[in-house]
Amino acid sequence: MFSGEYFCKLDEKGRFLLPPAVRELLCENSLGIGKTVVFLKVSELASLRVYPHAEWENVLKQTRAKLDEEQSRLFMHFVVSETSTSEVDKAGRILIPGKLRKHINLDDDQEIVLVGMYEHLEVWGPTEWRRYVARTQERHEASMSKIMDIL
Repeated sequence: MFSGEYFCKLDEKGRFLLPPAVRELLCENSLGIGKTVVFLKVSELASLRVYPHAEWENVLKQTRAKLDEEQSRLFMHFVVSETSTSEVDKAGRILIPGKLRKHINLDDDQEIVLVGMYEHLEVWGPTEWRRYVARTQERHEASMSKIMDIL
């Protein structure tokens, strides 16, 4: 299960080094070389979702089971068609495809925020992440009593 918030630098090619805790969870073997991830653009937010390939296959199975034929076709046309894949390289880096890097509004220093979201990760530009947290802070505070009761 992915959790935590990590600040990662992108290199000139658009790759970032996986933090050790994330790499350990994502990669089946000690090096993780060749482990595939799926990037999904989140239209309503300037962020990306990153799914381990096996988890993405689960998402596809679940949607196929829950959607009718027309909904499934729309899902494929407007969601699945926007995905891209990448592999963990020998150095433990993942390339964010160029068309998707544009979607996350990166700052000049080419830093990203990687956020653990249980079965997947989210990738944000730092400025957008701070805006999102500020916008949702009030709702978070209102729901904290329920969250603390669960814990």
